[in-house]
Amino acid sequence: MKLTVLGTGSPPPIPNRMQTGYLLENGQQILSIDCGSGVYNRLCDLKVDWEALDTYLITHHHLDHMTDILTILTGRWLLGCKPATVYGPVGTEDLLRNWMKLFEYVHDFVEVDIHDVQGGQTLDLKGFHIETMEMKHFVTSLSYKFDSRLAICGDSDPIPELKPFSEGCEVLFHECSYTDDQADNGHTNPTDLGKMLAGSTLKQLWLTHFYPKAAESESRQGIIDGVKKHFEGDVVLVEDLQTLEL
Repeated sequence: MKLTVLGTGSPPPIPNRMQTGYLLENGQQILSIDCGSGVYNRLCDLKVDWEALDTYLITHHHLDHMTDILTILTGRWLLGCKPATVYGPVGTEDLLRNWMKLFEYVHDFVEVDIHDVQGGQTLDLKGFHIETMEMKHFVTSLSYKFDSRLAICGDSDPIPELKPFSEGCEVLFHECSYTDDQADNGHTNPTDLGKMLAGSTLKQLWLTHFYPKAAESESRQGIIDGVKKHFEGDVVLVEDLQTLEL
């Protein structure tokens, strides 16, 4: 499998960082995880096959994780693509249908199949076996684990369930919104995340979803050191368009 990180930013604007999004490939099959602002343009830059990219996973209902989904669905319709399928936390169907109603031409012409997903539910999509887990955030937030090798977490405080969920994976993507000296309710700082993963067999932890201070070059080493006080695996501070092959 190949993962391309489309965005590593957060709600406040940060130069050279789009909001959250990932493109996951399995041979000729592809799917998307999250569609924050700027993800549509990233996908265009990658010259993605819009007919093939017909499956979208959403981790949670915050704008920086789904702003571009309606634009993408509408663009696919204008290109004559077949209807797409969207999966997300409970309430995704109601939210997206109501959002579409705000735009008459979208409501009348754009077709989409939408599925609400509960934590603990499994999915088989695009050749991947996907396990899900509910995180701890201001709204319901999901993590997705692909073939027990790669886990991508929605926004969250560090939770004890994260360690067994990611056990056996080669790579875990987790937000690191703040540095250790910032308040982190509903989000994550380096030391708390490292404590939660202490003793894990996880090989690599890829950190993303940076708020402005955490994105500063001066903060990088402190973030890595904070995690590695407790976590023994490799720590990567992710950049937009960085790729991972497993």
